[in-house]
Amino acid sequence: MITIKNSLHFKPRDVAKVLILSLLVWGGIDLAVAQMDHASHSGASAPAKPSSSCKGSGLDCANSATPFLGKDGKLLLAWTGGGFVSVAKSDDLGKTFTSPIVIAEHGKSLDAGSDARPQIVSDSKGNIFLAYAFFKDGNWNAQINTARSSDGGLSFTTPIPLIKNGSSERFPSMVIGKDDSIFLAWIDKRLVADAKKSGNPRLGGSIAYSFSNDAGKTFQPEKIANEQSCECCRIGSSIDPKGGVVIVYRAIFPGGIRDHATQLIKESSSGKIRRVSKDEWKTDACPHHGPAITVSSAGKMHVAWFTQGAARSGVFYSNSSNQGETYSNPIRIGGEHENVSRPYLLAQDKSIWLVWKGFDGVKTSVYLKKSPDDGVTWSQATLIAQTSAYSDHPLLISNGGDVFLSWLTRADGYQVIKLNGK
Repeated sequence: MITIKNSLHFKPRDVAKVLILSLLVWGGIDLAVAQMDHASHSGASAPAKPSSSCKGSGLDCANSATPFLGKDGKLLLAWTGGGFVSVAKSDDLGKTFTSPIVIAEHGKSLDAGSDARPQIVSDSKGNIFLAYAFFKDGNWNAQINTARSSDGGLSFTTPIPLIKNGSSERFPSMVIGKDDSIFLAWIDKRLVADAKKSGNPRLGGSIAYSFSNDAGKTFQPEKIANEQSCECCRIGSSIDPKGGVVIVYRAIFPGGIRDHATQLIKESSSGKIRRVSKDEWKTDACPHHGPAITVSSAGKMHVAWFTQGAARSGVFYSNSSNQGETYSNPIRIGGEHENVSRPYLLAQDKSIWLVWKGFDGVKTSVYLKKSPDDGVTWSQATLIAQTSAYSDHPLLISNGGDVFLSWLTRADGYQVIKLNGK
């Protein structure tokens, strides 16, 4: 099996860029190594964790938390902390939670890097499905495990591997359709492993996916959507109201260019690979900074991403009205000289919500912009929340017409902040 250490050759320019990204994402120089965990460690068994005196597995010591808000208003929250994967429920939008259920313990082997997080969804019958990844060895080969609950979260099955005898799977991305079908995509390394065995090593990974129509009990045979992708950036997924799921990811284009692409995925087939923009980022480094996507009720695709390309550098937004065949000119998110990271998008009918993090060297802030007309016009950026300590990515969830910011911070705990109708 090829190791990332041997397959990535950092250039000084790339190292500097990834270090800068680390500082703004984690909000502290002691955490910079976490951004480069996939490429700069030799013999390490897991990425660096947020610097903290927290040693427990509770939400107060979590490094990432992923919400799922059901139509009934009940909030499910899956988090990783202290090497554990845990789940709890809330009936009051995160003010209080039930006693956590520990799904698994993997210690330092848990994949808890800056772009890794557990995934959780629930269907109309109250079935809950969860996925997460952990490292199988010191060469960054990982395994995605899944667990289910058929009693509304009172208990969960023992975690089992998504792929039996797989090479390496990381960064699960999951959405659930109106028909309760579960879509799961991930970064897969089987083609990299095969290439190593044949004596023709290759960089990166592949985008793999599968569907389940029985609440996660079984999945269809997995398929490869794109054979060449970045190996260390999360995938963005969104339900397409016209059918299928749209994904966005950092692809590897000819010449070693790591720019973003979208694809429409259906159970029967995967659509054409559509390039979002020509940023021309030629790098063998691991950005650990994946993109975001949402699709409006009109089928318009909205994408946000980070790049350090020769054509443009920073965090940008674009949209497509023809399922990714063409994209609008990229618009910069935040100021040109601001430290901006972790954009996230959500569509409510034709209203589009965009949040991101900004770091001024002391405080990390979450900003919001809204579009009432499917991305044609946008409001001015509004400051939503701030912290001086460690913080997770800002995420957006909705219930009916209400939109909320989901944000985990070490200083202020887990927060659900209503963004409209205050």
